[in-house]
Amino acid sequence: MLYANSVFKDESKLDINYVPKALPHREKEYRLLMEFFNFLFQFSEKMSQRVIITGDVGTGKTALSNRFGADITLQANKKKIKLKYIHVNCREYRGKISLILQHILTIFQANFPKRGYSSEEVLDMLFQILDEEATHIILALDEFDTLIKNEGSETVYKLTRLQEMRSNKPQRISLLFILRDLALINDLDESSKSTLQRNIVNLKKYDINQLVDILNERVDMSFNLYAVNDDVINSIAEFGYSESGNARFAIDLLWRAGKYADANNKRVVGMECLREAVSSIFPSIRKSEIDSLTLHEKLFLLAIARFFNYNDVACASISEIEESYEIVCEEYSEKPNSHTQIWKYVQLLSALGIIKIKVRSASKRGRSTFISLPTIPSNELEKELNASLRKKVSEKHEI
Repeated sequence: MLYANSVFKDESKLDINYVPKALPHREKEYRLLMEFFNFLFQFSEKMSQRVIITGDVGTGKTALSNRFGADITLQANKKKIKLKYIHVNCREYRGKISLILQHILTIFQANFPKRGYSSEEVLDMLFQILDEEATHIILALDEFDTLIKNEGSETVYKLTRLQEMRSNKPQRISLLFILRDLALINDLDESSKSTLQRNIVNLKKYDINQLVDILNERVDMSFNLYAVNDDVINSIAEFGYSESGNARFAIDLLWRAGKYADANNKRVVGMECLREAVSSIFPSIRKSEIDSLTLHEKLFLLAIARFFNYNDVACASISEIEESYEIVCEEYSEKPNSHTQIWKYVQLLSALGIIKIKVRSASKRGRSTFISLPTIPSNELEKELNASLRKKVSEKHEI
């Protein structure tokens, strides 16, 4: 559905398959890849290369590989060098080298039959085509973990020794292995292991500040001006960091928050939009959890829900929530409890995962505690608590 006042100007820039022209905080690794494959501009038929890109989910392995592949191909074309970058996800082909090779061959011969040829025959035909076209390919095998687990050392060994089967012939295939867990290589035989471990590009997890930079860049490309506030970006970065520095998760969460803004006819992606996006991924609070709370625990939680429902901010100080709690207590004809008791409510709700607390240093005043409601839409929580409290008050009057 299209919205007349959408917060997006180009949401395709948030798609998982989109590869930015520049990759923030991956410049060093990008330059290293270019150095590894620099020989292609002078000795493309005399050398080949094997490189591993490794890192956790969301560290930018696929994006880095695709950006590198597009750029080095463009540079080669400008120099009249025949180079082709081919990216294959091993998981899509069930970790079977025969299916992967057949797919690669269909890139050059679209009508190539899918059955009837062994892997060796397919590989021979591929080399024949590459020789005829005088072309070098960089073959990126993404999720290489799947192939290692499915086929083991023998296939990996053959991949690392492709050129040795073609003595005195031009080098045609370089390999880029992309995998999460480098420890899998230890399960291979020594010959395969020694070859693979020569050139490794290790992508470390993004920290919060790096995720903020990545999100800001995507916001600039994808959203209208001022459509996403800083609190939302910082909160999404915290979620991404809590998910092992996962930039892919953070970008998807940003997109979801934007979709909730459009669905609610908002012109700005606020914290409530983000809470709705988060609750669509993580389980929200269960009704049984609310019912198990005492009266004043519910009143305090209602105070939190109302504060965030009427204030589009990421967090609030305990003093701000206490003021809201006093108003709620007055509404329900209850005497507010002491600050000591309130602190117990905070600890309980935090332990239940309903709220999140963060202690910050404040100049001259020591340390202050701040409360956030990261995963539950405040309006939904307020409705649920109002219903539960009305029921509890009704039962109290009946008694």
